[in-house]
Amino acid sequence: MTETSTTYVVLLPGDESAWEAASEEERRAVYAVHEEFSAALEARGHTITGGLELGPSREARTLRTASDGSTTVTDGPYAEATEQLTGFYVVESSDLDDLVDVCRILARGEGAIEVRAKAVSP
Repeated sequence: MTETSTTYVVLLPGDESAWEAASEEERRAVYAVHEEFSAALEARGHTITGGLELGPSREARTLRTASDGSTTVTDGPYAEATEQLTGFYVVESSDLDDLVDVCRILARGEGAIEVRAKAVSP
C-alpha cells in the first residue's frame, strides 16, 4: 500500500443464534464467501493485517466503571441485542470506495457490514 493508506476495521455484526443453527454446508458456504472476499481484497491492492471470528457473546465479560471509580464485571455482551459483533477484519487501504465495493462480497454471506476508519490521533 502507499503512504496514503488508512487502516479500516470491517465489522461483522450477526445473529449468533442463526449461525449456531446453521448446517455444516451453510457454514462452508459462508466461509467460501470470506475466502472470495480475501482474494478480492488482495487482487485489488488492499491488505488484510488482522482479524478474527469471535466466540459467542454469551461467553464475554463486560467491565463497567462507576462514577466513584469502582468496577463491576458481568457475564455477557456489552449490549443485549439480537445482533452481536461476530468477527472483524483489519484492512489497510488507500481507496475507501473500492474497499466498500469489495465488502459487498461479504454482505452476501453476512447480511450487515460496517466499515470504520481508525481514529486519527491529534
